[in-house]
Amino acid sequence: MRTPLVVANWKMNTTVNDGVALAKELRAELGTVKGVEKVLCPPFVSLVPISEVLNGSSIKLGAQNIHFEESGAYTGEISPLMLKGLCRFVIIGHSERRIYFNESLEVINKKIKAALKAELKPILCVGENHKEEEAGESVGTITGQLRSALDGVREIGNLTIAYEPVWAIGTGKAAAPREVNSTANIIRRVIESVYGDDFEDRVRVIYGGSVTVDNIRDFMHEEHIDGAIVGGASLRASDFTAIVKKTAEIKAGK
Repeated sequence: MRTPLVVANWKMNTTVNDGVALAKELRAELGTVKGVEKVLCPPFVSLVPISEVLNGSSIKLGAQNIHFEESGAYTGEISPLMLKGLCRFVIIGHSERRIYFNESLEVINKKIKAALKAELKPILCVGENHKEEEAGESVGTITGQLRSALDGVREIGNLTIAYEPVWAIGTGKAAAPREVNSTANIIRRVIESVYGDDFEDRVRVIYGGSVTVDNIRDFMHEEHIDGAIVGGASLRASDFTAIVKKTAEIKAGK
């Protein structure tokens, strides 16, 4: 049985004080919720103070990005060694990184290897854009992104795959749960073809893209969807709390 995972990706939102206040509120609401793994991914500047807020709670901390080198002349970057011991998770390959910062498939592959080497748990984002979806290229795009990201990776550890169709992120138009479930199953088949069915059963596949309190139930009732990565709704404590609790409730009932 895979433990459900719900990730809050705050992106470039919240000041340090705002982030600390939100983390305190979420700890109070979610600290005792069982049956689901909860992760907060605030901006880098808030990682240390929020780690202090979450210390001793069941809520874990994640980073939104890393560099693939351990150290060096990379002004403005954060290495995996800087996060080791501070974070448990790290988001890699988010579509906003691919689009706005020109992250290539090669760079994402290096980041996956660097994260695993540092014993971090990567949350690898894959997903097609609107043009690829309309052309019927979604499966090919996702499969290509996945195989490229894991090229040369022998041990995938505690990897999570986040399926985030680019056209659904921040648009208010979520993908259809049944279609996401089908895509999640395809992702599992790719993992199985490379690593065998032992890993296929262990890797979690979660969904991201306009996840809300209103639609989380529909997604969590699907067999192959193990949780969600939440953007805008994670900035509201009441919404994120409801999403986590509904996920725990539904998955526990299966």
